[in-house]
Amino acid sequence: MAEFKVVIADPNTGETFQREVDGQDANRFLGREIGDEIGGDAVGLSEHTVEITGGSDETGRPMREDVSGTRLKELLLEGGVGFEPSREGERKRITVRGREIDDDVAQINVSVVEGDDVAAALGEDDGDDEE
Repeated sequence: MAEFKVVIADPNTGETFQREVDGQDANRFLGREIGDEIGGDAVGLSEHTVEITGGSDETGRPMREDVSGTRLKELLLEGGVGFEPSREGERKRITVRGREIDDDVAQINVSVVEGDDVAAALGEDDGDDEE
């Protein structure tokens, strides 16, 4: 049975929230790819829509949008997801994971695309509203 840590980004406030999902909620992510939009009720956001923006597996290998399927692939990278060069012209061979979510993925990154007040919907509103 699949189990994921989902990191939810709220682009309006810049905050992120983490949720553990398993069972039927986790199955909604299986087979989806980076860029797919799904209903937020899988992560506790019933009035929201979220877009899958990335993720990583148990060993920390990042998912890349330009690698198809769920496979692992070695790429010679000059930068981008999975490698940040320290000097001009540096390249490195890095193992990355494909863009499709399967049981080997440990963390999924999502961004809210529709809906407001993510913190309140997740029950993490800190109540700093002054009247």
